[in-house]
Amino acid sequence: MEGYLLEPTLYTIKGIAILDNDGNRILAKYYDKNTFPTAKEQKAFEKNLFNKTHRANAEIIMLDGLTCVYRSNVDLFFYVMEDHTKTRLILMSVLNCLYDSVSQILRKNVEKRAVLESLDIVMLAMDEIVDGGIILDADPGSVVSRVALRNDDIPIGEQTVAQVFQSAKEQLKWSLLK
Repeated sequence: MEGYLLEPTLYTIKGIAILDNDGNRILAKYYDKNTFPTAKEQKAFEKNLFNKTHRANAEIIMLDGLTCVYRSNVDLFFYVMEDHTKTRLILMSVLNCLYDSVSQILRKNVEKRAVLESLDIVMLAMDEIVDGGIILDADPGSVVSRVALRNDDIPIGEQTVAQVFQSAKEQLKWSLLK
């Protein structure tokens, strides 16, 4: 194996997670079935990750062979994980894009309750940033604009109850203003 070089790959992200201030999962996506084959192993990793980071002042940690960058705000912790140590800047740009996109979507109200109320849109943003471990976009402005477009174009049968009520309230408001 001397002199063995790894071929470059687009699959750099192993996982993204948003945990609350107790270390409980709000939202998580894992893209590598070899590293995290079961939900039990994912939760154990998240618990360990949270225990190592919730009191730390750093932005990066090596844990179980993964490089993890993280950021906290109010009652949430945002994590992005990968196994290549050469891409810390890329990892930080994905983390910042996720955080800034969520911040814009929630109008700077980045806290657990707001994320849970808009979980579908936050999930959509996460999917716009990383798909299957491949980084698609690291610009929060374009992510938010695509999420807004896709959110408006959802057929009524696929909308959540909250989206249908919001749409009905808007229509009622405009009909009363006429």
